[in-house]
Amino acid sequence: MRSTEKADRQPAGPSPHLEALQKLRIVIRAAQRHSLWVEKQCGVNGAQLWIMQELAETPGLRVGQVTARLAIAQTTTSNLLEGLVRKGYVVKTRDSDDARVVKLALSAPGLALLDAAPKPARGLLPEALAKLDVAGLANLNAGLQGLLESIEDLDEEFGLQPLPFTM
Repeated sequence: MRSTEKADRQPAGPSPHLEALQKLRIVIRAAQRHSLWVEKQCGVNGAQLWIMQELAETPGLRVGQVTARLAIAQTTTSNLLEGLVRKGYVVKTRDSDDARVVKLALSAPGLALLDAAPKPARGLLPEALAKLDVAGLANLNAGLQGLLESIEDLDEEFGLQPLPFTM
C-alpha cells in the first residue's frame, strides 16, 4: 500500500467526542495554569483572590453574600475567608445595628495585594463565561447539562466547590 492511500483512509481530525474532550482539557489546563500563576505571584489561591475582588468592589459584604457571588458552599467561603483574615488581607467587623451581622472588607495590605495581583482577579473561567452572549451561554449550559446527565453516580455538590487547583 502506498503512503498516500494510507493517509486517505485516516480521519481528518479527532471524532467529535474526542474533539470535545480536547477542548475541555484546554479549558481546564488554562484555568489551572492561571490559578497556579496567581498563587505563585501573590500567595493566595484563585478563589481567595476572587473573594478579594468582590470585597474591593463592594466593601461590607456578609459571608452569605460572598458565597452567592462565588456560587460555592458557605463553609468553603468561611474557610477561604479565615485564611485571608489570618494573613491580614480581610477584616471582619460587627454591624453597629445588629451585632450578629459580620461585615467583611479588605485591609490596606489586602487592597495592595489585589492591586498587584495578576488579572483577571475573578479567575480565567468566570471572566471568560461572563464574556459569552446569552445565546452562547445557553448553548453551553445545555451541552454541559447533557454531559452531566450521561455521567453515572454524579455528586451535584461538586458544583459548590472551587476547582481543586483553586483551593
